[in-house]
Amino acid sequence: MTQALVTVFAHPDDETFSVGGSVASAVDAGLHVTAVCATRGEVGEIADPSLATPETLGQVREAELRAACAELGVQDVRFLDYRDSGMDGTPENADPRAFANATDEEVVGRIAAILRELRPAVVVTFEPGGVYGHPDHKKISRCATAAYDLVPGQRLFYAGPARSAFSALLGGMREAGVAQEFPFAVEAFGVADEDITTVVDVRAQLARKKRALSRHRTQINPWLASLPDDWLDRLLAEEAFGLVRGERSPATANSLVEGLRVTKR
Repeated sequence: MTQALVTVFAHPDDETFSVGGSVASAVDAGLHVTAVCATRGEVGEIADPSLATPETLGQVREAELRAACAELGVQDVRFLDYRDSGMDGTPENADPRAFANATDEEVVGRIAAILRELRPAVVVTFEPGGVYGHPDHKKISRCATAAYDLVPGQRLFYAGPARSAFSALLGGMREAGVAQEFPFAVEAFGVADEDITTVVDVRAQLARKKRALSRHRTQINPWLASLPDDWLDRLLAEEAFGLVRGERSPATANSLVEGLRVTKR
C-alpha cells in the first residue's frame, strides 16, 4: 500500500520554500504527496505588476502553486478555501472570509477530513511561531497539529529553518555584499536550534526545487531576486525540521520518510 505524505501550509509558495526538496524526494521514493493550502495568498505582494492585480492575485497564485507542485511531482493539490488574512494590523484582518477569522474547530475539521481520507504516514506544517510570525502561518500550525492528533500518523514535522544556520548564512551574504537587507527581523526568524531534529540535504533535488520556486513568479521579491545563483543554492540546499510527533531514530535525523513502517489503509 502506498504511503502518503501531506504538507499543510497557509499560502502558495510555503510548500516550496519550506519542504520542496523533501517533497520531491518523497515522490521519487514512491509516496503519494498531497499539498494542502489554506488560502490562495490573495493579499500577498506582486513582484511584477504585469503578472496580476489585487483582484486577480488569488487566481494567479493558485495557478502558480499548481505549477510549482507539478515541478516537484505533486499532482494532488487541495485548498481549504479561506482568504489570506494579511499581516497583523492590516485592514485585511477584518475580512470575514479571512483565514484568521475562521474558528479553529472548523479548520481542524477540514484538515482532519483530509487526513482521514489519506491516512498519511507523515504530515508537515509550520512551527508554532509561523517562522516569522504571520498570523495565518501560526494558525495553520495550530490547526494542523490538532488535526494530526485526531488522526495520527507516524510522524508530524514542523518546518524550519534553523535560526542560527539561517543567521550565519545571512551574515555571509552581508560580508560578500550579495544581498539587499533581509525583509524580516533576523533574530526572530526561523526555529530555535534546540527544536531542530532533522536536517535534510536536498542538493540532489535542487534543480527541481529551483524550478518550482521560479513558478511562484509574483512572489520573487527583491531580496530573493538579488541573490546570485551560488548563494541561492546555499539558501535552498538544506531543509530543517523538528519532529514533534513520532519516534526519533537515526532515520529521522536526515529524512522525513526514511524508515517508515509499512501500514495498510
